[in-house]
Amino acid sequence: MPSFTIVPHKISTRVTDPIVAPLAKIGVTPNMISAFGFAGNVAAGALAAGGHFLWAGVVMLIFSALDLLDGALARKTGTVTKFGAVFDSVLDRVSEAAVLGGVLFHYTQIGGHTQEIVLCYAAVVGSIMVSYARARAEGEGLTLREGLFTRAERVILLGVALVIGHGVVLWALWALAVISHFTAVQRVVAVWQKLRV
Repeated sequence: MPSFTIVPHKISTRVTDPIVAPLAKIGVTPNMISAFGFAGNVAAGALAAGGHFLWAGVVMLIFSALDLLDGALARKTGTVTKFGAVFDSVLDRVSEAAVLGGVLFHYTQIGGHTQEIVLCYAAVVGSIMVSYARARAEGEGLTLREGLFTRAERVILLGVALVIGHGVVLWALWALAVISHFTAVQRVVAVWQKLRV
């Protein structure tokens, strides 16, 4: 199964080095960037909970983009650690859940949006299962990069939908709920193929 994703998950060091080099000089660590990105996504979730979808989307996209820098900084400074990878991965999951949780809370407050509430829950579960499938595969010693709708695609879809507005958010939630579960199944199939060889 090809390792195909919609959005490239790595950016050239020619782009990241000019950003992370000054950060390294002032003592910023990769874990600080991960934590800062998480805090921004919590803020985005709070904005979404208050119905401020436009700003929630903007904040989510900006702070989620920091996920491209923590790893780049770790490699640049030679501070790549196993804990850092776990810390970053856990915060990524909670960040995504925080924004979806904010959207879910908003719809519970205004009433009459049962569909959106159910879809938010399904999207969170799908997101967790995509990551869990990869984590379990790596626990078995496999490298698993396969997956149509990984975190980058989910973040971009939800962030852009929030910026555009309420009418688009419903369709984005449908896509997140359905395609994330499809991706989880896709990864399980990939693991089955790898382990049966």
